[in-house]
Amino acid sequence: MSERLAILILNPTPAYPECVVTPLVHALAARALDAEVEIHFAGPAVRWLVEGVAAAAWPTATREKSVAAFLDEVLAAGVPLFACGMARAAWVAADETLMTQAGAAGATAFVARTLDPAWRTLVY
Repeated sequence: MSERLAILILNPTPAYPECVVTPLVHALAARALDAEVEIHFAGPAVRWLVEGVAAAAWPTATREKSVAAFLDEVLAAGVPLFACGMARAAWVAADETLMTQAGAAGATAFVARTLDPAWRTLVY
């Protein structure tokens, strides 16, 4: 069994905060099982890493926990977050900044994980 999981978040954009929670919870579940986990953000989903975007998004109408709170949990669990450079160029304005914890990894990095038999991948 592989103990490494790479997650690609592509489709859950800030327009649909309820959709980004599932991959974040899956990352936390994998960490609870002692798996090594990393999350890659591509396309418009890279906006989740822009300062302030996740803090202003709530996945439920009751607003009990923001998307930022979920991201904080993922980071506290030791999961690195990566922004795709092409996505950043297309979806992040020049005057915007990414959260300081966001690293950089392009498409090749995620494809390499997909091709590596030591890793499992999930795409959302």
